[in-house]
Amino acid sequence: MTTPLNERRIANAIRVLAMDAVQKANSGHPGAPMGMADIAEVVWRDFLSHNPTNPQWANRDRFVLSNGHGSMLQYALLHLTGYDLSIEDLKNFRQLHSKTPGHPELGYTPGVETTTGPLGQGIANAVGFALAEKTLAAQFNKDDIKVVDHYTYCFLGDGCLMEGISHEVCSLAGTLGLGKLIAYYDDNGISIDGEVEGWFSDDTQKRFEAYGWQVLRVDGHDTEAIRQATIEAKAETQKPTLVICKTIIGLGSPNKQGKEDCHGAPLGLDEITLSRTTMAWTDTDFIIAEDVYKAWDAKAKGQQAEAEWNEVFAQYQAKYPTEAAELLRRLNGDLPEEFVAKADAFIAEVNSKEETIASRKASQNTLQAFGPLLPELLGGSADLAGSNLTLWKGCEGIQTNPAGNYVYYGVREFGMTAIANGVALHGGFIPYVATFLMFMEYARNAVRMSALMKQRVIHVYTHDSIGLGEDGPTHQPIEQIASLRSTPNLNTWRPADTVEAAVSWKTALLRKDGPSALIFSRQNLPFQQRTEEQIQNVAKGGYVLAKEKGELKAIIIATGSEVSLAMEAYAQLEGVRVVSMPCAEEFMKQKAVYRESVLPAHIRARVAVEAAHVDYWWKFVGLDGKVIGMTTYGESAPAKDLFKYFGITTEAVVAAVNELTA
Repeated sequence: MTTPLNERRIANAIRVLAMDAVQKANSGHPGAPMGMADIAEVVWRDFLSHNPTNPQWANRDRFVLSNGHGSMLQYALLHLTGYDLSIEDLKNFRQLHSKTPGHPELGYTPGVETTTGPLGQGIANAVGFALAEKTLAAQFNKDDIKVVDHYTYCFLGDGCLMEGISHEVCSLAGTLGLGKLIAYYDDNGISIDGEVEGWFSDDTQKRFEAYGWQVLRVDGHDTEAIRQATIEAKAETQKPTLVICKTIIGLGSPNKQGKEDCHGAPLGLDEITLSRTTMAWTDTDFIIAEDVYKAWDAKAKGQQAEAEWNEVFAQYQAKYPTEAAELLRRLNGDLPEEFVAKADAFIAEVNSKEETIASRKASQNTLQAFGPLLPELLGGSADLAGSNLTLWKGCEGIQTNPAGNYVYYGVREFGMTAIANGVALHGGFIPYVATFLMFMEYARNAVRMSALMKQRVIHVYTHDSIGLGEDGPTHQPIEQIASLRSTPNLNTWRPADTVEAAVSWKTALLRKDGPSALIFSRQNLPFQQRTEEQIQNVAKGGYVLAKEKGELKAIIIATGSEVSLAMEAYAQLEGVRVVSMPCAEEFMKQKAVYRESVLPAHIRARVAVEAAHVDYWWKFVGLDGKVIGMTTYGESAPAKDLFKYFGITTEAVVAAVNELTA
């Protein structure tokens, strides 16, 4: 190793802060921060372009710690370089309401770009960042002025590479030629259970070379080698780069380095004392010498970098004012001023057409209307564009046109969804991604992460029930809608026809504080007549679609394809109202007086009908009500036969109402 002593002392600041914080919390992972400290010192001091005084500077490089259990590495870096993260914040590591939670979490800590708890999703987010940068640059940069020009740096570990999502996203990153993505693999050979060679013997270099990446190997404690590898990585503009860094986990701990003992547990006070001696670190707990702080301080350098970019952007504004205004609008996450009015005009037009079509087709028609209004839309599907109907006439694949607006993700549901999270986090785009509802299960944890991070990602799911028919139980979703509805901060829409489909898209696009799942049918759905007031109430998530004839005695609640069954039953009954509830989460956000007007508490005779798992609906119908739906898996048969076989019929709804009101 050729690391100069002064650089090692600078890197040791990370090691001692990680040791101290984990010990004080009596919880955490000191090994990765200590092992990656030398890599971090080079990347953050020599290459990362960022401004600690303005963490949201638009053209900053993005940094992702995919092995998020090593969060003290990132917290130490943010503190040392000058972010608003004090030594007291480090002392509160993993404590309630602290700015230093157990894994990096978006919104808690200035400078943290994404939440990286589940392994592998950080590198997926990083691919999303790099994809967004490349596409945004292609859309806005000019030959003479580049206003979008930054890198994405990602640290990852053995666990990230063992997770299957890393294959999905790194394969696609190579195919897309994301040359500004640079990943550093902490190749320390240790995980929680011990030495990984017993369960992880992949040839990582060959694997990534097969993906189309540039792969470099270095001693992860040789700062000059790391520096030269990073220069080489930046010089390769057509391929992403993986720098395989051979490291010693917990370096600096004389008795625990290189062992699983330091992976996920405090070192212990005696070992910390020995470690300080080994590192010739004379300062006590949480004390960093002024010369070390000075060596790390990135505020002046960051302010200069942002000031230089501001000058470039000012030139861009002067020469290309329209593009500059559009870029700022998109980075702010604002929709065009005319969007709402034009969307409402389209919804009125849809209402006048009274079409009976599949809601997936209604979704495509809506995209065709909204797409030209929203250049920030970046769509995609997991090899199901022709089934999900996510392509509209203005779509161009970024594979052939870097300035396009559509990503052919291939069969990568999980990777696609986590990449979309990264795209949304980067800014400048509203991503929508699609697959069959059943295969949401492959993407489930990434859907959860978009909700946890409150990102504006639109998850499109088609083939929404046993109504897809002959493909059978492997493809027929049963419990998936309930799973989505139970996810905090996720709005799940299951529209009944063309109008509700258009409103669900409009509402999802307007929502800035979280994701939406839009669930569409394969089969045709009858159009439902509505007044203007009812159309406006669709956005409230639940509304009275058909008012009772005479005294109100019972309520039928339905969504999606089953709204037509409810309306057919309504035609045969007296004293019944039909409530369409395309989005229960949005309905529950409404004021109590509105919810009471739709579902009066004194009406106990309630029937819910949905071709999905019954359990979700009991909170709306109560123990006195009935739910018509699924309690088993499906079967292979035409849709009409399946609905009859499973008892999801007009006759069943009528019988249930009559029984409750007898």
